[in-house]
Amino acid sequence: MLTNIDLQGLRVAVTGGTSGLGLALVRQLAREGAFVAFVARTAANVERIADETGAHGIVGDVGKKDDIYPIALQVTASLDGLDVLINNASSLGLVPMALLADTECEELENALAVNLVGAFRLTKALFGALAASAREGRGALVINISSDAAVNAYPGWGAYGASKAALAQLTAIWDEEAKADGIRLLALDPGDMDTPLHALALPDADPSTLKRPDLAAAEIIEKMLDTLPAGATLLAETRG
Repeated sequence: MLTNIDLQGLRVAVTGGTSGLGLALVRQLAREGAFVAFVARTAANVERIADETGAHGIVGDVGKKDDIYPIALQVTASLDGLDVLINNASSLGLVPMALLADTECEELENALAVNLVGAFRLTKALFGALAASAREGRGALVINISSDAAVNAYPGWGAYGASKAALAQLTAIWDEEAKADGIRLLALDPGDMDTPLHALALPDADPSTLKRPDLAAAEIIEKMLDTLPAGATLLAETRG
């Protein structure tokens, strides 16, 4: 768990921010002083979490192309720029999960639309804001939430695993390409967590054997701080 960490003024956007890992990230980031904008599909949930945390809530679906630029505009307007983007929103595809031979093309497309293409589109839409942050010395970082299903062949996890594997490779390539702009991209696997998404995938799993989302969020924030340039949070505080 985070202790005595000051994120005052750091500007962070989180997708899928009203449940599971995304909600844990929004809560911890806001509590530690970051300026936070989060995205989710359900207006009532967005309003509730915004009221609870003081973060800026945005109603939108990263899996829909037409939602991407309105989301990006609201992110940069509410935060006056952007330092860190966390692409956390995920879709399993078909629920209950099925073998690939029993998976409809539309279900595969849905997993790819959210987990891969949505993360790509939102990162691309916010790339200029991230590059501006890097030029100012505040740091610029994109964290794409991955999974061990990206590297292990679990029967029934085909749509989700394929989308996360593609996301990991996209992240690695973009990290190389974006170095000239001062932007880092990381794909992080938080491990098996006690979240609504995991419960949808494996309803019989014992929650006591799974990692708590707040612990996974703390680990991701620590990695974020390790990756941002030294003094970035201090600079964010003085300029935020």
